[in-house]
Amino acid sequence: MLTITFLGTSAGVPTTERGQPSVAISYGDVYLFDCGEGTQRQMMNYGTGYGSVKHIFLTHLHLDHYLGIFGLVETLKMQGLKGLNVYGPGIRRLKFDRSVTAHEVDGEFAFNDKKSGLKVTAFPTEHEVASFGYVVESEPIRKFHEQKAKSLGILGILFREIQTKGELEIKGKTIKLDDVSYIKPGKKIVIVGDSLPCKSTIEAAKGADLLIHESTFDATLRDEAKARLHSACTDAAEVAKKAGVKRLVITHISPRYNEGALLKKQAAEIFPETEVAYDGMKIEMNI
Repeated sequence: MLTITFLGTSAGVPTTERGQPSVAISYGDVYLFDCGEGTQRQMMNYGTGYGSVKHIFLTHLHLDHYLGIFGLVETLKMQGLKGLNVYGPGIRRLKFDRSVTAHEVDGEFAFNDKKSGLKVTAFPTEHEVASFGYVVESEPIRKFHEQKAKSLGILGILFREIQTKGELEIKGKTIKLDDVSYIKPGKKIVIVGDSLPCKSTIEAAKGADLLIHESTFDATLRDEAKARLHSACTDAAEVAKKAGVKRLVITHISPRYNEGALLKKQAAEIFPETEVAYDGMKIEMNI
């Protein structure tokens, strides 16, 4: 089971209900996407083990998106931190000691975690500084039509054997792997930090199971959003619709909106499968 936890869902200024931006994906290890101030405390609050963090991906280098790294690193060092990796555009501007390895993110960035099978790639977005969104994908897996396989005589270790050989002969009949199994597609999650709505996001998010997109303003402030190189909720909804995603969660909510009901109402008129993130919100995916 892959679990997505929204640790901080406010925009530049935290509120009593919303922390600064951070999303955790838990799948064996914990993968953090942005790490605003107070992220490690949010991880404690919402049962996301900070000791399992091995990789932190930053969308861009604005303080509200990365300031929490330093406190988290110091806590991890007290516990014998080993092998923490931080990724982001211009990441070497941040000064880490030898306990952290910094990795530059550009349009060619790709990360494959052999342990979990997750793949993370980056695509450029449009903000006032270099910024990138991330595509997180799990590997497709082969699943058996168990009853059919058993009815054809595939039992016990024969399940493993047919996967290795591709076919088996049972009682004079050749059974092919594709006859008794199918490929279950992997999941695709797309995360966008501060950005205008842009073509690169639409392309990257095509067919995604989940799009997490910033939505700092409501539709009446769309011009202000554009001037500040941010998105309104309706911008995010239009991106989701054009990309054909299954589900949209909007986050990075301006403190002027208490519960986000207005944002959801406006976005859902364009893309009905819209939700507004809140701190502690969890989404589980069976992969």
